[in-house]
Amino acid sequence: MKIPVVLSVFGTRPEAVKMAPLVKALSARDDLVAMVAVTAQHRQMLDQVLDLFRIKPDYDLDLMRPGQHLEDLTGRVLSHLVPVLEDCSPDLVLVQGDTTTAFAAALGAFYRKVPVGHVEAGLRTYDIYNPFPEEMNRRLITQLATLHFAPTPTAAAACRQGGVAQECIYLTGNTVIDALLDVAARSTADRGGGDRGRTILVTAHRRENWGEPMEQIFLAVRDLVDARADLRAVIPVHLNPVVQQLAQRLLGDHPRVDLIKPLDYEPFVRAMQEAQLILTDSGGVQEEAPSLGKPVLVLRTTTERPEAVEAGTVRLVGVRREDILAEALRLLDDPAAYERMANAVNPYGDGRASERIVEAIRHHLGLRPDRPLEAFAPPSRQHAPSG
Repeated sequence: MKIPVVLSVFGTRPEAVKMAPLVKALSARDDLVAMVAVTAQHRQMLDQVLDLFRIKPDYDLDLMRPGQHLEDLTGRVLSHLVPVLEDCSPDLVLVQGDTTTAFAAALGAFYRKVPVGHVEAGLRTYDIYNPFPEEMNRRLITQLATLHFAPTPTAAAACRQGGVAQECIYLTGNTVIDALLDVAARSTADRGGGDRGRTILVTAHRRENWGEPMEQIFLAVRDLVDARADLRAVIPVHLNPVVQQLAQRLLGDHPRVDLIKPLDYEPFVRAMQEAQLILTDSGGVQEEAPSLGKPVLVLRTTTERPEAVEAGTVRLVGVRREDILAEALRLLDDPAAYERMANAVNPYGDGRASERIVEAIRHHLGLRPDRPLEAFAPPSRQHAPSG
């Protein structure tokens, strides 16, 4: 009897981080063949995650091109994935999240009539252009997928509202917490701060924030460090020239703003641990930082992760300079407000999402007769190991 093949396809750093614990869990099974194909949509940032988690892809499509456009990348993923599907004949293709790689791989698998499993299914802002193109990618993958691994009850409800049958939805928690807890346990982060004072960690890169919104964000950061003499900002600046040039122009001359190269995942986790406050437009950071007890201000006007807002672990502050400054100062100056956010329950995971997904896959492939019944439920309190 042929052992079922599960092919995981991903191409960016966030996908790799969130798929790494799942690839590891699949590889530990002797009743499955776990295979990996990477598109290298983000070459350098992808490779450091592969190294960190010791993942050696079975197929490396190496599709990244300078200045690549969405339509070009989509076409290349589709055309290059066909030979992979023909070669390994997977019984299931796994994609993660909302990237162009995830959408194109799901579409390619659909064209070959291979079932698709969607990891982190059901996130929605209900604005097709915000975030762009991620919101539409997620909606389209929902229509293409057979199995939907929803990280939260809200995401599961969105899948149902999108027409997905209940038996195809599994409430698993988010695999990013599996990865985070693994890496945080290895960390030797310095939480004392020493003579450096307090640190805020800032990440900003999203396409919808390019231009005036990002200028507002960087000016707010400058206002913030000017307002508090003991404060320094650390900004891992995205490699995109649009972001690089603006950051250098607005913040490059400030003595307490450190513009650094993008961090590999392990040092980035350490940077989150060492920060007092995190300002970000990243979806993944909204999920990760609360597990480290770090308040997060979200530099966006919408979020597909409303659970964190409802739980009080993050606050959606938008992209206006004065709003960012006011909210950041409130948290930095009000210990009670800070503690309420730092100690709020993280609604995203308990470190066992990959285990739940593997068991759901085994049920789908006929390797276990019963549907796994355990669903993720937020714990009463969840913080990562202190290292």
